Formats: sequence, structure tokens, C-alpha cells
Amino acid sequence: MEEKSSRFSDYLFAQMSSDSNAAKVECTEQPGKNKELTGIKKKLMDNLLLLITVLGVIIGVILGFSLRSANLSENSILLLSYPGELFMRILKLIILPLIMSSLVVGSASLNARLNGRIALRTLVYFFVTSIVNAVLGVILAIIIHPGDTGLKTTLKDEIGPARAGSVLDSLLDLGRNIVADNIFQATFQQAHTDYANVSIRTYNAESSAFDFSDVTVRIIKYRAGTNTLGIVFFCLIFGTILGTLGSKGKIVIEFFSVIFDVVMKMVTGVIWLTPVGISSVIAGKILSVTDIALVMSQLGWFIATVILGVFLYQLIVMQLIYLVFVKRNPFKYYLGLVQGTITAFATASTAAALPVTFTLMDDKVKVDPRISRFVLPIGCNINMDGTAMFIAIASIFIAQMNGIALGVGELITVCFTSTAASFSSASVPSAALVLLLMVLSAINTPVQDVSLLFAVDWLVDRFRTTNNMLGDCYAAAVVEKLSKKELMACDALLSQETTGFENNAKHLERELIAPTDIVIQ
Repeated sequence: MEEKSSRFSDYLFAQMSSDSNAAKVECTEQPGKNKELTGIKKKLMDNLLLLITVLGVIIGVILGFSLRSANLSENSILLLSYPGELFMRILKLIILPLIMSSLVVGSASLNARLNGRIALRTLVYFFVTSIVNAVLGVILAIIIHPGDTGLKTTLKDEIGPARAGSVLDSLLDLGRNIVADNIFQATFQQAHTDYANVSIRTYNAESSAFDFSDVTVRIIKYRAGTNTLGIVFFCLIFGTILGTLGSKGKIVIEFFSVIFDVVMKMVTGVIWLTPVGISSVIAGKILSVTDIALVMSQLGWFIATVILGVFLYQLIVMQLIYLVFVKRNPFKYYLGLVQGTITAFATASTAAALPVTFTLMDDKVKVDPRISRFVLPIGCNINMDGTAMFIAIASIFIAQMNGIALGVGELITVCFTSTAASFSSASVPSAALVLLLMVLSAINTPVQDVSLLFAVDWLVDRFRTTNNMLGDCYAAAVVEKLSKKELMACDALLSQETTGFENNAKHLERELIAPTDIVIQ
């Protein structure tokens, strides 16, 4: 009897909460309470954040160029860019809890087989689009020919000779970071291969003395920076297994779901700081460049080639992919992501723009949250379409600048090494310049000339980051379309479980109320 009374109280509480929710819905639906805006006012209110963000970009550009003539001191430039620095720190603060909660909830809400299919489709899409970007970059660099042998004598080599890594080391480091040996260490450090000169002592029997020789050996070190790949891999496995536990795992799923909701509430507040932060970042970056006119005149064709490639891919290739697979108006989807594109441009980081991207995917373009929470965190670490294009163009540019003619074999090598390097790229500003060293060493091109591109990378990096960010969003839309049947099967299974719960509740109601009727009689 005591067990029945407790079950009845649980059921009664559930009924009361559902009734109160229904009452709230009725209250909110009363006519005349909330009059919706119509026409131009409604459009302005819906796109208010976008409009003031664009205004922030314009103000930042005007402020940066107008203050260059004032010859501001280093401290003045620092103070001007300080609000942008704080804005970037807030965005980076949110990234880790956002990725962890979204991946656990997203992978747990789908069954293990569907997780595998979605992951496979996502990775195939990322690989194919990265190859397309690399090939497009090679074609544009050959047609436009931005490199001139006279550039090398006029440009100053600001940075000393850099050590060239290898594609093998980069791919091995990718694996080491995916499979982290310490999940707590992964939150603030990532593994990378370094080279050290070691002195080896050998005994010479003829001279009866020891000979010393220097040998370069590989060593695995840890550098500062969040190992997001390791965290993504762990959360995917954790969430997938959590989803197989049934009712026992629901409380943990609910825990991470609440964390995700809290973080998104934080994002809603932070996102209104975007105009000020973006304006400060752009103005500070323009003021910190030594001589923009000289850089533009010397490397203008290189910059134009990269920007042309970015817009060709975004406005033509990407829209065709969306139209073929999703069969909807691609430009409507593209315009819905403008806010995220501007944020990615200003911050030059896909990861920093991730909180804003999540908001747009849920509110603007309406992609299934199970897919967006699954695809976007993976994409911001692996899918670097713009980086693949940039590395391909920069490799051929440096070869042209040194008068090196690349054959078909070398061009194919550039395409594949650029794609491989882009997969191991970190979603942080200027990471592509480090990866460019590996591609240059693969085609026997002087690696020290990479330092010539540091003068323009602050600008080019922003354009290619928009390709990376939009590539993730379009991947989510395509994967959602390809996974429609599996998602419908999951919805049907969930509906059956809900129906079964309601039937059990009705049975419990009859079982508990029937004895009361007998007593009353």
C-alpha cells in the first residue's frame, strides 16, 4: 500500500506539472496580449543584431584607418583593442563547456549505429570539400600567377629560418591528440612532435677514445593550448555509450543538457557584445600593421587570389552542393548565417565563432539540433576548407616567387598535402602558416620564405576562416538531409516510448484510484 501511495504521488506530481505547463501555454496564447510586429519593423527587429554587427565592422575599419595618421603610441593601440581582447576571451571561455555538453547530448540522443553513419558521412564530406578547395586554389594560382621573382628582393624577411616539419609528423600528432592519454591534460595542453639535437658518445677501439656526434631525434612534447580533438573524441565515445544505457543514463544526459542550455543562455547575453568586440578587434589590427600600403602593393595579387578563391567557393561551389543535396534555396541559407560569418571574419577563429554559429543553427536556419550538436564541434577542429585553399595557393605562390616550375606530380602533391595539413590544423589564428612549411618541404621549395606572408596573414586569415565556418554549417545541412530516414526512425522510436509511458501512467491511474471508489461506496 505504501508503494502504491508513493507511485500515486509521483504520478500526481507529473500530472500537476503538465497541467501547469498547459496553463502557461494557454496564458501565452491569449489574444491581444502580445501583438507581433509586422512589415519593416518586424524585419528590423529580427535582424537588429546583424545590422549593428555590420555597423560595428564598418566603424572598426573607419576608426582603424582614420587613426593611422595620428601615430598612436603602443599603449593607446593596446587600450583601443582591449575590449576586443576581452570579447575574444569570453568566447574562448565558453567553447570547452559548449563542445562537451553539445557532443554528449547530441551523440546520446542518437543510437550507436546512427552515430557511426553520421560520423562517416561528415568525415567524407569534410575530405571531399577540402580536396575541392585545394584543387580550386591550385587552379587559381596557376591562372592568375600571383608570384613574381622580383618580389623576393623587395620584401623583407622579418623572421629567421623556420624548421620544416613533415606531413607524417603532422598526421601522427593528429592521432596522438585524438587519442589523448589524459582527458584533464587535454583541456590545457596538446601533443606535438619536436626535434632535438642529441650528442651521442661512441667508443673508438682504434684510438682508444670516445667519439662524440650530434644526432637529430624526434621527441614528443606538450604545448599550451586546449586539445579540442581529444575532448571531442572522448565526448563522442562517452555520449554514444551513454545513449545505450537506457533509463540509467537519462539523468546524466539531462545533466549535460542543462549545461548546454545554461551555456547557450550565456551566449545569448555575450552575443550582444559582438558589435563592440568586433569593432575593437578590427581597429586594433589595422593600427598594428606597420605599412598597409606597401604590403598591399607588393602582395596584392596574392591577397586577391585567396579572396577570389574564397568567394568563388562560397557563392558558387557551396551553393551548388546545397542545391543538389538539400534541394532548397541555398542563398536563403547563406544569408541566415551572415552573423556567424562576420564573427568568424573578425575573430579569425572557427572555434571562437562556434557559440554564435550554434545560435544561428537553432534559431535562424533550423537545422536539427541532434545533427548540429554532432557536426559543428567536429568541424571546427577538422574541417578547414579555407586553410586547404590558402596552403595550396601559398605553396605555388612561393614556388613562382623563387622561379621554380612545378610539374603535374608536384601539383598533385600540393593538393593532397594541403588537404592532409588542413585536417591537422588548429582552429586558431595563423595556424596555416606553420602547416605551410610541411607542404613546401614536400615539393622542395624554400621554407624560409613563409615569413614573407606574415605581413598579410592577419587579413587573409579572416577570409579563409569564413570558408571554414560556413563549410561546417553546410556540412550539417547536407548530413541532416542524408540522415533524414534515420532521424525519422529515431523520432518514431521515441514516440513509441512516450506512448508506452502514457499507457503505463493511465494503467497506474486506474490501479490507484479504483480502491478509493470502493471505499466511498
